[in-house]
Amino acid sequence: MYRSADPQSYAPQPSYVGLLLEAAEQAARGIPPLWPLATSVAVNPFLGHTGRSLAQASAWLARSGGAKATMPRSWYRDRIAESAIYESDLHAAWSATPAAERPARFETFLMTIGQAAADPVAHPTLAEIAATPGGVDWPSVIADQIGGWAGSYFDVGQALWAAPRAAGAFAGWREQAALDRTPEIFGLTGFRAFVANAPETASDAIAVSAARLGLRAEAAARYFERLLMSMGGWAQFARYRRWQAELASGADDTLVQLLAVRLLWEAALWELGGAALRTRWERAARDYEAPARPDQDACIDAILQHAAEIAEQRRLADRLNAPAAATAEVAPIAQMAFCIDVRSEPIRVAIERVAPGIRTKGFAGFFGVGTAHRPHGACEGEARLPVLLRPGLTSDDGGDPHLEALDHANARGDRAWGRFKQAAVSSFAFVESAGFVYAAKLLKGTLGITDTKAAKGMPRFHPPLPQADALDAAERILRAMSLTSDFAPLLIVVGHGAGVTNNLHASALQCGACGGHAGDVNARLLAGLLNDAVVRKGLVARGIEIPAETVAIAGLHDTTSDRIHLFTSDAAVPAPLLAQVEQALARASVEAAIARAARLPRADGAKQIEARGRDWAEVRPEWGLAGCSAFIAAPRARTAGRVLGGRAFLHDYDWRADTDRSVLELILTAPVVVASWISLQYYGSSVAPGIFGAGNKLLHNAVGGIGVLEGNGGMLRGGLPWQSVHDGERLVHDPLRLTVVVEAPTDAIDEILARHDGVRALFDNHWLHLLAMDEQGRIASRYVGGLNWRPFEAQGGVA
Repeated sequence: MYRSADPQSYAPQPSYVGLLLEAAEQAARGIPPLWPLATSVAVNPFLGHTGRSLAQASAWLARSGGAKATMPRSWYRDRIAESAIYESDLHAAWSATPAAERPARFETFLMTIGQAAADPVAHPTLAEIAATPGGVDWPSVIADQIGGWAGSYFDVGQALWAAPRAAGAFAGWREQAALDRTPEIFGLTGFRAFVANAPETASDAIAVSAARLGLRAEAAARYFERLLMSMGGWAQFARYRRWQAELASGADDTLVQLLAVRLLWEAALWELGGAALRTRWERAARDYEAPARPDQDACIDAILQHAAEIAEQRRLADRLNAPAAATAEVAPIAQMAFCIDVRSEPIRVAIERVAPGIRTKGFAGFFGVGTAHRPHGACEGEARLPVLLRPGLTSDDGGDPHLEALDHANARGDRAWGRFKQAAVSSFAFVESAGFVYAAKLLKGTLGITDTKAAKGMPRFHPPLPQADALDAAERILRAMSLTSDFAPLLIVVGHGAGVTNNLHASALQCGACGGHAGDVNARLLAGLLNDAVVRKGLVARGIEIPAETVAIAGLHDTTSDRIHLFTSDAAVPAPLLAQVEQALARASVEAAIARAARLPRADGAKQIEARGRDWAEVRPEWGLAGCSAFIAAPRARTAGRVLGGRAFLHDYDWRADTDRSVLELILTAPVVVASWISLQYYGSSVAPGIFGAGNKLLHNAVGGIGVLEGNGGMLRGGLPWQSVHDGERLVHDPLRLTVVVEAPTDAIDEILARHDGVRALFDNHWLHLLAMDEQGRIASRYVGGLNWRPFEAQGGVA
C-alpha cells in the first residue's frame, strides 16, 4: 500500500487492491440473504459461519454486531434451577467441547456458571468514533441517508419515484450523493465534492478508501464485515440478489457496491473530520488486524447452550420411548400426506385420534413438485419450491386462454392503482375519494366471507409434462414418501397456508418449502398427476400399483384457524366416503384449535382461534414455527400416538425400502437443510433480536415493498418480528439448535455426509445435532463429528 504526503492523493498497489477485493468477497459471504416481504422465507443468519463452532461464531458476532450468539447467562441458570438442565447434561456438553474451548476441569466450568458474563462490544467504525458525546450521531445519519436512497433504489413497486438503476448501485448512489446537501448541513463540509471526485467504480472506491484509512490487508475482511453488518437488511437484500443470480448460474455484485458506498462514508469522515479523529481511528483500526477468538464467556455460554440441547434430546427420547396411545385397528379409509411443518404435527395427532381409519404421513411441503406458478391474472410466476432450488417446471391456474390478455392488462392496472394507493402524495386522497369502493371487500375479509367468483381453476403444467417426465416424477415422489403399496380409497395431499390480514410478515407464516406461498398449488398438481390414467399404468410396470378405486385429491391446512379445506371439485370422490372424512376433519380441527388456544395470548377456544387471522389489530395470529426443536425421519409408527407438542418436523422414511439410499440422501440434503434454516432463524431472532430480528410490529413501516423499518428511518430490518417469538412476558420459542433423528444404519448416513461437505459441517460444528434410531425405534447412536458415532445415553440422574 502507498499513500503520499498529500491526503488527497493516493495510489494503492495492485497486489493490495487484489487482497482488498478478495476480502470484500469474503465479507459478503458472511451476510445472510433477505427475501422480500411478499416471498419471505426463513434464512439461517449464521449461513456464512457454519464452518465455525458456536463459540467462534459468537466471537465473530460480538466483534461485528455487538451481540451474542447465545442467550443471557441467567437464562441457562434459570433452566438449571428448575431442573430443565441436569448436571449430567452439563457434563455431556463439556465433554463434547474441544479442549481449546472449555475449562480444563469440569468443576471449574460449574463454578463459572454463576458468574456474570460481560456484554459484547462491537469493534467501532470510524463513524462511531466520530460521533462524540453531544455531537453529531454519524452512524444514525449514515443509516438514514443510505436507507432513504436504498429504499428507492431497490424498490419493487411501492415507491412512486424510484431511483435510477441503469448504472448500478454505486454509480446511482454517487450521482445522488453528489447533489445532496444533508451531510454538509450536519457538518461534513465538502462531502458533495468529495463524492464527486471519488473513483467511478466500486472496486476502485473500495481500494482507495481503504488506502486512505490506512487499513492493512489482514484487517480488511473483518472491517468490511463490520460495515456490512451495520447496514442491516440492505446488505442482506443485496446478498439475496446475489443468491438469486448464482442460482441462475449468474453473478451480482450489488453487495460489494453497497460496501463501497458505506466505505466511502468512512473515507469522507476521515478526510474531512480533522486530525484528532484520524489519530483515534488509527488506534482503533489495529483491533481489526487480530482474528476473533472466543473469550471465556463465549466458551462457557456455548457449553451451556449445548447442555440445553442435550436436555431437550433427553426429553425427546423419553417421549418417543413412551408407550403410544392405544388406537382401534380399523381398515384405512384415507391417507393424508401433510407437509413436515411442525404445525402439521398437532393436527395429525388430532385426526388420527378422532378417526383411526385416516392414516397420516409427512413429506416436504412442495411435494417434490418444484414449479414456477403463474396465478390467474398475474404477469409473473411465483417460485413454489425451496429457495435452495431452481424451478424445473412451470404451471398456471386453469382457465379460459382467451382471457389471458385481459388478465395481463388487469394486473398492470392493479399495479398502477397500488402505486397510487401507497404514494405519499396521494394516500389520504385515496382514502377520501376511493375508500368506499373497498368497503365491501374489507368487510368480507374481516367476516371471513369467500368470494366464490374468484375461485381458481385447476392448476396445470404449462407446457404439459411429457408422459415420461410425469411418470418419473410420480414414481420419485411416491418412493420418497415411502408410499408404494397399501393405498387407501382416498389419498389426500395436504399443503398449508396461513389466512391472515394486515400482516406485513404474512408470507413468513406460509409454507417455506413453497417459497413463502401456500402449498395448495403443489398439492393439487401432485394429486392430478397421481390420478392420471397413463401415469398409473406406467407405475404398475415400475412396481407401484395404485388401485383403480383410489382417488387422489388435494387439501389446504389453514394454520391460523386449523381448518382443512379439500379441493373436492378436482376429482370425483364417493359421497359417503367424502362425508365421513370431512366430518372427521372438522372434529379434529376443533380439537387442535382448542389445544393451540392455550398457547396464544388472549385466545379463548376454537372460535377465537378462527377469528385471529381476520383481526386487523392482531400481532400474533399464530406462533408459526416457534418451538421447533426436532426433525424426525422414520416410519409414522415411531411417532404415532405420541404428543410431541408441535415441536417436530415429521418426515416419513423407511430405510428398508430405500435400497440405493437416494431417499435418505434427499432428506439429509434438502428438507433437513431447509428445516435448519427455519430453526436457526428462530434461534437468531431470539438470541440476537437487535441484529437478526425485525423488531416491534407496532412500529413497522413497509419500505420499497421489500421489508420493514422499525419507525420512520434507519436500516432495513430482517428476521422475525419480536411478537413472533415473544408473548409480551417471555420467549415462546426455546432457542435450541435442531436435533435430527433418523431411523437408518449409521454407515448409510456416513456415506451421504462424506459426499456433502456443507451438510456435514452443520453436524460437525453442532449447528444441527444428529441421532440415529435402531430397528426397534429407540434412539441408539449420537453423531459426534468426523463421521464418528457413540452410543446414545439419555442423560439422567443429578439435577
